[in-house]
Amino acid sequence: MGFLCDTQKNDGGVGGLRSLVRRKQVDSAHSKSSSASGSGHHQLAKALTVPHLIAIGVGSTIGAGVYILVGTVAREHSGPALTFSFLIAGIAAALSAFCYAELASRCPSAGSAYHYSYICVGEGVAWLIGWALILEYTIGGSAVARGISPNLALLFGGADSLPSFLARQTIPGLGIVVDPCAAILVFLVTGLLCVGIKESTFVQGIVTVANTCAMIFVIIAGGYLGFKTGWPGYELPVGYFPFGADGMLAGASTVFFAYIGFDSVASTAEEVKNPQRDLPMGIGIALSICCTLYMLVSAVIVGLVPYYAMDPDTPISSAFASHGMKWAAYIVTVGASTALCSTLMGSILPQPRILMAMARDGLLPSFFSDVNKHTQVPVKSTVVTGLLSGILAFFMDVEQLAGMVSVGTLVAFTVVAISVLILRYVPPDEVPLSPSFQEAIDSVSVRYSSSSSKEVDVENIKTDDITSSDRIPLLVGKQTPVGCNFEVNEANRRKKAGWTIMVTCIGVLVLTSAASSVSLYSSLRFTLCGIGGVLLLSGLVLLTWIDQDDARHNFGHSGGFICPWVPLLPIACILINVYLLINLGGATWARVSIWLAIGAVVYLFYGRKHSSLRYAVYVPAAHVDEIHQSSRNSRS
Repeated sequence: MGFLCDTQKNDGGVGGLRSLVRRKQVDSAHSKSSSASGSGHHQLAKALTVPHLIAIGVGSTIGAGVYILVGTVAREHSGPALTFSFLIAGIAAALSAFCYAELASRCPSAGSAYHYSYICVGEGVAWLIGWALILEYTIGGSAVARGISPNLALLFGGADSLPSFLARQTIPGLGIVVDPCAAILVFLVTGLLCVGIKESTFVQGIVTVANTCAMIFVIIAGGYLGFKTGWPGYELPVGYFPFGADGMLAGASTVFFAYIGFDSVASTAEEVKNPQRDLPMGIGIALSICCTLYMLVSAVIVGLVPYYAMDPDTPISSAFASHGMKWAAYIVTVGASTALCSTLMGSILPQPRILMAMARDGLLPSFFSDVNKHTQVPVKSTVVTGLLSGILAFFMDVEQLAGMVSVGTLVAFTVVAISVLILRYVPPDEVPLSPSFQEAIDSVSVRYSSSSSKEVDVENIKTDDITSSDRIPLLVGKQTPVGCNFEVNEANRRKKAGWTIMVTCIGVLVLTSAASSVSLYSSLRFTLCGIGGVLLLSGLVLLTWIDQDDARHNFGHSGGFICPWVPLLPIACILINVYLLINLGGATWARVSIWLAIGAVVYLFYGRKHSSLRYAVYVPAAHVDEIHQSSRNSRS
């Protein structure tokens, strides 16, 4: 294998485009120890196991939305086939979960999709993902908090039953409705998260169990009523699919967002005791529990009441009330309240870790990377996150901005699937190291140059004579025509795979855009759909035919979960997520564009110039351990 050592400094301040594609390495024992000792920061606590991850995943995913979606989707899209809509949406979510599981076990560090895209795609895309996720979790947490106070009021007797200091008030003259209860809940959750990851996860587990028990009550009591009354919702002349297969699929697109939240598990990767085993199990089990509960609840409720007679606002409570069980509404309200509290914790938990990961990489101020010595959590980032979410929850009705939450999640899902393709076919073959390793790099370079060229006088070569602008081509072993042919063939294979992945993504974008643009002339629309479909299928066939890179076996941490059915599964995941992204609506994208434009300015004037990779030295990945060993020997 060739060893081309590029010791030229990668100054992102000169070439703007160059900084967008620079990639960092997977955090290893070398990088973590050096970064920790160099910055003086403490590491996150290794405290989480599979039960903790399941609590985070289920608690973050099952929100109060399921208590409302059941009625809305059944009335407008699926009818009695709502259970199949939840199943199809669960399968679509599982595609992203498979991709997350592999990357989380291979790259178990804080940052989730931001971290994976920085390793596999580049700094520009990683910044975009991190910036979008900051928006997602901030608005998501605020929206969830605003929905808790009405449910708590119902538990105490009605909409106006909360004490005056907790009840919503309207500011005279401004028309702004403030929600003190929402802000207080955000601050309480923030304080709990600052105590420690294990303690906060334990509390979230208790709240999640209460929510799960409420859903199990709905399933058991509803099933009893259904058998007693003969399931009137299923005995309809219109049949099981009143809106046809298209309605069922449209319902699946809507309820897909009920599965958003399992990616919070990946954000805690650095705090998991055994990430290679526990992370895939936590993601998979949490998603399976959510899908099972969704399907059983929907199957019961659409069977109790005809779909056209369901209450779109309180479908579950009204279904029990129609059968004389009005008292069940209190249990349902408890379930909705606990679900919202658990989701609130799941919304605030990931953002401090993303802020911390971005600050570690120099893209944000180092203030966000501090980890408290005693609690071993990023307290400063958590407090900032809580303050922002609390202020938004107090002053703003962010319900109209809720669509922006979906943008961050779907963009992250898409880039994670693309990262799996890159990892399998064109994994990074160069690793960035700090300029402090320059002497060790030069020493290793000289060692390999002397073994491949008899004319080199090793004793007379000094590493001080090698400048930072030199490029020294070094080969392990002898130069042979066979070795040269192998390297040429491998370079061609990587080039073909890279272009094929890009063409496939372009095909997905063209196909989904044309399929969603109903205002286009039918001939133009079908033509674009055909072009996109051809590009997509061609990319799928070529990637199936092209050999995957052998370096994928040694990429990152080994022994974890391996995503099956590559390239079919990641490409299907990209197709589904891009289709949902395009159909979010113009108003949502207009709001998101403003936020992304602000992020571009921040990156241009701060992140690009302070990136830890600005002066990185790139060396072949196969020789990183040797360079670290040489550096340790020289220090000793």
